Amino acid sequence: FILAQNRAIADYLRSNGYEEAYSTFKKEAELDNNEELDKKYAGLLEKKWTSVIRLQKKVMELESKLNEAKEEITLGGPVSQKRDPKEWIPRPPERYALSGHRNPVTRVIFHPVFSVMVSASEDATIKVWDYETGDFERTLKGHTDSVQDISFDQTGKLLASCSADMTIKLWDFQGFECIRTMHGHDHNVSSVAIMPNGDHIVSASRDKTIKMWEVATGYCVKTFTGHREWVRMVRPNQDGTLIASCSNDQTVRVWVVATKECKAELREHEHVVECISWAPESAHPTILDATGSETKKSGKPGPFLLSGSRDKTIKMWDVSTGMCLMTLVGHDNWVRGILFHPGGKFIVSCADDKTLRIWDYKNKRCMKTLSAHEHFVTSLGKLHFDLLKTWPLMCHLCAVVPVSLIASFPLPYPPNLS
Repeated sequence: FILAQNRAIADYLRSNGYEEAYSTFKKEAELDNNEELDKKYAGLLEKKWTSVIRLQKKVMELESKLNEAKEEITLGGPVSQKRDPKEWIPRPPERYALSGHRNPVTRVIFHPVFSVMVSASEDATIKVWDYETGDFERTLKGHTDSVQDISFDQTGKLLASCSADMTIKLWDFQGFECIRTMHGHDHNVSSVAIMPNGDHIVSASRDKTIKMWEVATGYCVKTFTGHREWVRMVRPNQDGTLIASCSNDQTVRVWVVATKECKAELREHEHVVECISWAPESAHPTILDATGSETKKSGKPGPFLLSGSRDKTIKMWDVSTGMCLMTLVGHDNWVRGILFHPGGKFIVSCADDKTLRIWDYKNKRCMKTLSAHEHFVTSLGKLHFDLLKTWPLMCHLCAVVPVSLIASFPLPYPPNLS
């Protein structure tokens, strides 16, 4: 046990650049050079920290249940109804307001494993933050112009970024080093996403194309053409068989990855389409309830897709039929970010009207409006639901604005719908 612990500590010191401390500790602990053992215990310390957090959460849950049971015995009946974490929604005030970027913030995302969030900015940098404490951790530098979008792979070991400098960069997020730079677009690269299998990256550009890149080599292996104007965003679906894109040409397109065929062209927006988001499977039952029998009659329904536009609306689409299932109206300016709540029952959006809105889309109504910022709200980020279950009192939804500020909102327990 002591040997394993010492090797894990040594690996942590070495992988984080503490060379002098690593050498001293290795000597004091009498550790020999054993590459096989080094690989075996790589990352063990971080995993143990994550396990401690999970155990701490379990202890808190059990203590809460114990206190509730004691109160029930005292009062002679139940003191509260069981509350479902899937119902939690953001509430003010924000937990943190993070500042550090010198120019507008363009994107914010959460790490899929650790309590870390990452922001991109027009100051050409990427910053890493601890979302549990609000502390700034480090800056990644390499781009020479505005960083437009960022994306993690599912393991959190790789981070992709794209920039107005016309490049895509791939970062080793364990060593915080740029390991590859991809060239090929002829204009501003506005969006990037790592495919679910982790082997490829997709990017969208003002040059009207979408490109797919091989992670291992950095080579462009496919180019998707069809949009007539700037492609604003590209996102793969959950299994990576389809990608969706939106554009200044006022359309949303869905592409079959294997053949590069345009499966659907969705046309009902009346202005630039800024953002898109695939519906998770957890949202499908609510979508079917909300859209009635027509969707159910189409055989196997879905997949479903959201789009947000400068026409101030949010639309939901059934990709298999090309039908617009609903239009949500309420924002007073361009819709800049949309996503499904981790539980699948709500939609969260942000816009240039300086608000975040939470939508009960089953009943097609805005159930809560947060006056989140004093300027345009340009991006949203969320935790995955499996992390929501692991840290139910520490999960956040983040919004960013073009005044170098990030706000992190806790998801309350119980939900506050006022």
